Amino acid sequence: MSAVPCFESGRIRAMATEDLMAVMEIERLCYAHPWTAGIMRDCMRVGYSCWVYEREAVIQAYAILSVAAGEAHLLNLCVRPEARGQGVGRRLLQHVIVSAARLGADTLFLEVRPSNASALALYEKLDFSEVGLRKAYYPGHKGREDAIVMARPLN
Repeated sequence: MSAVPCFESGRIRAMATEDLMAVMEIERLCYAHPWTAGIMRDCMRVGYSCWVYEREAVIQAYAILSVAAGEAHLLNLCVRPEARGQGVGRRLLQHVIVSAARLGADTLFLEVRPSNASALALYEKLDFSEVGLRKAYYPGHKGREDAIVMARPLN
């Protein structure tokens, strides 16, 4: 699959096995309870749509999308801390939305922590709406945190 231009100096492309170390670095920088490299490898192995945004040969963000039975689920979208606020997450999410529709999904779902105000704002700007709540979904430092379930129609 060809790379999709994102910024003048960056691009979105399919994640490769060689990207795993850089993706895991971002994962560990951003999450108190990060996914393991094994989980990431499994996502690629089973054929999930895995994307990276890279600029100047440095991966700035990644996204992992599962599509089945007409539904898409954004499993993970993460932006390197120093790349936040530059539109990287928005552009990568827009790419995921288009990809999910091309893969035949009619709805895109995701979960987000209520405490993640910047992610909530991004999802709302891109027409996601709250459709549910998963109690005690995320591990936290002091117990567990709920997840807001959001959805966006794709057609």
